[in-house]
Amino acid sequence: MTQIALVTGGTRGIGKSISLALKNAGFLVAANYAGNDDAARKFSDETGIATFKWSVADPDACAQGIKEVEKELGQVDVLVNNAGITRDGFMHKMSVEGWRAVIETNLGSLFYMTQPVLEGMRSRGYGRVINISSINGQAGQMGQTNYSAAKAGVHGFTKSLAQEVARKGITVNTIAPGYINTDMVAAVPEKVLESIIGKIPVGRLGEADEIAEAVLYLSGPNSGFITGSCLSINGGQHMG
Repeated sequence: MTQIALVTGGTRGIGKSISLALKNAGFLVAANYAGNDDAARKFSDETGIATFKWSVADPDACAQGIKEVEKELGQVDVLVNNAGITRDGFMHKMSVEGWRAVIETNLGSLFYMTQPVLEGMRSRGYGRVINISSINGQAGQMGQTNYSAAKAGVHGFTKSLAQEVARKGITVNTIAPGYINTDMVAAVPEKVLESIIGKIPVGRLGEADEIAEAVLYLSGPNSGFITGSCLSINGGQHMG
């Protein structure tokens, strides 16, 4: 039976590569997105992957969006919590809005997205939840107290939920990418980017497909003894 995979932030960047890898492996994929209708339409036209628009920071929208996905495709077997935003700034200048937006989108969304699919996974005795964190949730980053706090919270969420659902055949894991060659990173000034790459032992940026391959493995049946873990994919930049 074909399994259903839902990827948040699944039409661009790392999320796009994850969606494509899952589709190519035989999953029926639903890609969530928040706002860029043109990019989502282009993505769907090119890949044939169904797209669904809602904000993962809105619990009611998540519940309704998941209902729409399950009505059209079927119950979710694999959930990839990938969506995230940045609102960078030094703490003494950070607005409450900038703090809340990042915490809700990058951390609150894990609760809003995972809870609605959990009961179905529990009843079927199988499920895979994969949360995308960040090297900056492990090592911290100046100017990103909101982002780093949210991404660090992803690790605690993962470890706790993994313990709750392990005996139900559900695994919960985190992937923490380092600096990946996406449009967002490509927009960084050249000198800054050179400085970043200089701190990566393998001497290059990561590729989105490298993250997608890890998601693919954690999504499959052979990963059933891996849960509550964090896979760091950062070229050796942080080994803590």
